[in-house]
Amino acid sequence: MGSLEKGVTLETWVVATGLIFAYIAFTIVIGFVANRALAVDMEDFLLYGRKAGFVVLYLSVVATYHSAFAFLGSSGFFYTHGIGFWQAGTWTVLVGAITYTLGVRIWALGKKFSYMTPADMLADFYESEAVRIVVALVSVFFTILYIQVQAQGLGYIISVASGDRISFEFGTFILLVVASGYLMAGGLRAVYWTDVIQGIWMYVAVWVGGLVLSYRLFGGPLNLWKEVRIARPDLLSLPGPEGFFTPGMWMGMTIALSFGIILQPHIMIRYYTAASGKTIKWLGATTPIFLLTLYIPTALVGLGGAVALPGLSNPDQIFPELLFRFAPAWLTGLILAGATAAAMSTLDSILHANMTVLTRDIYQRYFFPKRTASHYLWAGRGIVMVLVLVGYILSVKTFNVLVTLVALSGSGALQLLPAILGVCYPVRKPFTKAGVLLGMSVGFCTLYWALVISPHPFGVHAAMWSLGTNVMTCMITSRFTKPSSASTIKRIHGTLEEYIYGSGESSLEEIN
Repeated sequence: MGSLEKGVTLETWVVATGLIFAYIAFTIVIGFVANRALAVDMEDFLLYGRKAGFVVLYLSVVATYHSAFAFLGSSGFFYTHGIGFWQAGTWTVLVGAITYTLGVRIWALGKKFSYMTPADMLADFYESEAVRIVVALVSVFFTILYIQVQAQGLGYIISVASGDRISFEFGTFILLVVASGYLMAGGLRAVYWTDVIQGIWMYVAVWVGGLVLSYRLFGGPLNLWKEVRIARPDLLSLPGPEGFFTPGMWMGMTIALSFGIILQPHIMIRYYTAASGKTIKWLGATTPIFLLTLYIPTALVGLGGAVALPGLSNPDQIFPELLFRFAPAWLTGLILAGATAAAMSTLDSILHANMTVLTRDIYQRYFFPKRTASHYLWAGRGIVMVLVLVGYILSVKTFNVLVTLVALSGSGALQLLPAILGVCYPVRKPFTKAGVLLGMSVGFCTLYWALVISPHPFGVHAAMWSLGTNVMTCMITSRFTKPSSASTIKRIHGTLEEYIYGSGESSLEEIN
């Protein structure tokens, strides 16, 4: 990033950093306003009182789903691997279908039985505290990688915006502290309120940035495509310049970045917060519109950048590099503030989810089970501070490309899929606690093998290998081990059947 300093004028870096810090100040104000509306109540602090309407929930979910990954990592992947990354169309559409079908079932069970975390639901159905602990730890471990993604993205953004006058390490620290600060002040209410602004700002910023750069560099998107076809035709082919997008990798990334992200706690907990099942269904029907269309302007940035600025050492920085070289100072500042919003909207949600899981499933359950709501709220705030410290250390001491980290995080959370399907879809032979626990264990071992020891064997993504062995192990083990009690299965599956096929939301005693 040091190469930027010669090309960055005083005006540009002052405007860019000024707008970013103005945005930061704005989020802090929202946090304190949310704090004034906050009730000393676990459901209010952790779940927005289960009253999130469609607009708030929609903008929060899409802002959370798309982050530094969408702003920086996706353009970097287009820059390196070409149009193969438009496979994003498959996982973003699949996210909508999963939300519409699976998400509404998770909401119904959460509403009926007052679940707050994924582990609440799974431990209840499988009648196992071991399941609770494993699910809680898995949820936290793999989303810490996501904290690293957002923190690194924030560090890059503020470092580039300042022309390296603010170091990557210090920029990461500042924005981690801000995101954790308004979360600790206002709980999920502060996260949702900031996400509404961040979701809109991020979407507009990506589109404006992509279109402005395409016109400034090539005279428009059509001319950009012509130039890419002439100068870099390898970017317009499959499996791409480096042979990355084979069918096996395509399928694996689709599964990891759809089911794998949906099953992470910061998304699943959002299902619990919805005001109604209809809200979840509308969320599923409309989410792909936002998620899918965001990858059109990032393709313009990545593919156009490969022609206009070849040989970039870190492809994840192509968007801010192009902005500083070819866009006006005020626009660069607004767009980089949008990139900051993208990263912070996911960071605050992951911090909140991990705080919820550790507070509810570990601290309250096993250490201090009979304390006041105020006690747990303060314990949660302490947990956030520890998570920020861990995320910061990971961010400044390790490095990997953003998309790879997201895929790893998604592949880990994907191991919860058989267990969750066993809860949400009644079958004649239910999965057992022994089946899901052994299945997850085998899945994690396979994931390590297929990612570290022998990366993506035979060109098939590690997510496919790990999920396949997990499902087979779970199915076989469940046939020979004892299921949950008939009363538990009837209580939970009966609730779903009544909700889906019977009296609907009235059966859940919903308060509208």
